[in-house]
Amino acid sequence: MTDPLPSGLRPRAAELLAGVRRRLEGRDLALIAAGLTFYAGIAVVPLLVLAFALTARLTSAGEVRALGDRLAELLPAELGAPDAVQRLVTAGVELTLLGGLLALLPMSFYGEGLRRALLRFSSRREGLTGWRGRLGALPVALVTPLLLYPLLLTVPLMANLAETGGFAATTGRIAVGFYAVLAALAVPLAWGFRVVGAGRVRWTALAAGALFTAACVSGFLQGFVLFLALPIDLGAPFGGLVVVGGVVAVGLWLFALHLVVLCGWLATQALDELLERRSAAAAG
Repeated sequence: MTDPLPSGLRPRAAELLAGVRRRLEGRDLALIAAGLTFYAGIAVVPLLVLAFALTARLTSAGEVRALGDRLAELLPAELGAPDAVQRLVTAGVELTLLGGLLALLPMSFYGEGLRRALLRFSSRREGLTGWRGRLGALPVALVTPLLLYPLLLTVPLMANLAETGGFAATTGRIAVGFYAVLAALAVPLAWGFRVVGAGRVRWTALAAGALFTAACVSGFLQGFVLFLALPIDLGAPFGGLVVVGGVVAVGLWLFALHLVVLCGWLATQALDELLERRSAAAAG
């Protein structure tokens, strides 16, 4: 059987995996991801509403509504995702200044959760961890229009490809969505690793790790859209309460997503360690 990795990459990949395993020793990855998911549950809706609000101020409310409607058309209707997107867009477009300021508080909780989670994989100790993480996350809110608007501009193209149908159009739609989300997430992930999480890694490792993690998260979100299209009765395990089943399903997907993010950070740290060893060996 042919090895998929060239011979020169096999030992490096083995070193990276060994570095990731070493950082997991004595730490409960699932528990840390669950804690981060709790913070994300508080922050995700205010963050999305604020992102749509700022994008509407940057462009126009009408354009954001129109792009939001096209985005809703792309999502499967089985579990109510289109209606949820339209509600988020409407809430963002109609958000007042006071509402935006109030949304900053729950949104910043994600910064606290991310910093606490990433510090669990280091020996560093600090005070005021929660406030450091929250303040570090606030600048991300200011640049959300610059990340969300280009992503929304790809929606009409994906909608047209979805209407065309066929293998080529479907492949093109998935590719456009994958790379658009990857581009939108790379900078926030790099900021989260370096600033919010106080990760002291080389810029080379940070760039590679953020791009790798963004690609994994983007692929994961493609899988979530596929999950939304499945004819599943989410309320069946909860006595027919579909709302409860939907909330639990979203929570489980957020949990799995944060497992991906944490593994991406561990891979970034392992890559930084590998680069440090090679740099020391070259200098020696």
